[in-house]
Amino acid sequence: MQDPQVTYDDVVAARGLLADVALRTPLLHSHVLSGVVGGPVHLKCENLQRSGSFKIRGAYVRIAGLTGQERSRGVVAASAGNHAQGVALASGLVGTGATVYMPRGAPLPKVAATRSYGAEVIFAGDTVDVALERAREHAGRTGAIFIHPFDHPDVIAGQGTIGLEIVEQLPEVGTIVMSLGGGGLAAGVALAVKSLRPGVRIVGVQAELAAAYPASLAAGHPVDVRPALTMADGIAVGRPGELPFELIHYLVDSVVTVTESEISRALVLCLERAKQVVEPAGVAGVAAILAHPEIFEPPVVAVLSGGNIDPLLLAKVLRHGLAAAGRYLTVRVPLADRPGALATLLTRLADLGTNVLDIVHQRLGMHPGEVDVQLQLETKGPVHSEEVLDSLRVDGYKIACT
Repeated sequence: MQDPQVTYDDVVAARGLLADVALRTPLLHSHVLSGVVGGPVHLKCENLQRSGSFKIRGAYVRIAGLTGQERSRGVVAASAGNHAQGVALASGLVGTGATVYMPRGAPLPKVAATRSYGAEVIFAGDTVDVALERAREHAGRTGAIFIHPFDHPDVIAGQGTIGLEIVEQLPEVGTIVMSLGGGGLAAGVALAVKSLRPGVRIVGVQAELAAAYPASLAAGHPVDVRPALTMADGIAVGRPGELPFELIHYLVDSVVTVTESEISRALVLCLERAKQVVEPAGVAGVAAILAHPEIFEPPVVAVLSGGNIDPLLLAKVLRHGLAAAGRYLTVRVPLADRPGALATLLTRLADLGTNVLDIVHQRLGMHPGEVDVQLQLETKGPVHSEEVLDSLRVDGYKIACT
């Protein structure tokens, strides 16, 4: 890597700018994840950061570096959530106006938070890509300074301050794992940490349905992919940033992907065991630990990059995560169409320690004298689920899992 546009000294300078702005977020030990890896695992809680994510770090460093004349023109950005809030908060702290373009489907809590920090919100299109195009047009039309979410030296330097904190909080760290979208976070952390501890492994994690980096790294340059719909919308980026890609190509040791089920399981684990509310994009590192524990050399630090999750989405993801963890069981059972058949089944399920959440009773399409019953059950986990299924089959029920 020759003549990098952002250096370790830039990260140190960014830390000075952020001294009275960004919180030094805690590093929490996770007993359950330590058991998975076979050594100490800690959580770097950027979900507790101001504005709810790490984004305030890079946004503030970028905006604070503007000249007085540039600040007078205001700034413009595009985001579905965390970058929007970071830019809005940073702009207010610096004293410049901010306009943020957001897709029409942006979660209402994130829209409300962005406005509460003083930014003007304009809805544009149904995707972040459309919002980005409109934001660039706004910058060209008005002279406002476009604040890129990840492809700028100041933004990368700001995010890199997380790496400085991790090394100070856990000097013996062996592996750092974090979410990977456009690449600003991973590039900054890798630059800072590798400058201090070259032997530390850095792992980036992408959602399997929106993974631009594996193809780009294989090609040796950023390439476009078309992200599919993923719950981890905060890291659903179709093309890596040019500057982050260069740093990640040289400094990040591995990039892995995780499934939707793995993300939701990780979110449930953080909520239940670590008492941390984390958004799907922010929990990708934990998902990777659960899915691929063998690749992590302890002590491990997983960065929880954000906690701005819509409560409605949280409810859906929790249901998905509980199902992925074997806590929900959905079965179909044909029953004789006679009084008491369903009551007998429900009594048996109660005896087996299950909780019935939903019942659908269907006669159409069945053989005469039979009904089809679909039940959603709450169990105590995978082992209990198998015990319930085995017991019902021994009782003569023809069980089909769905």
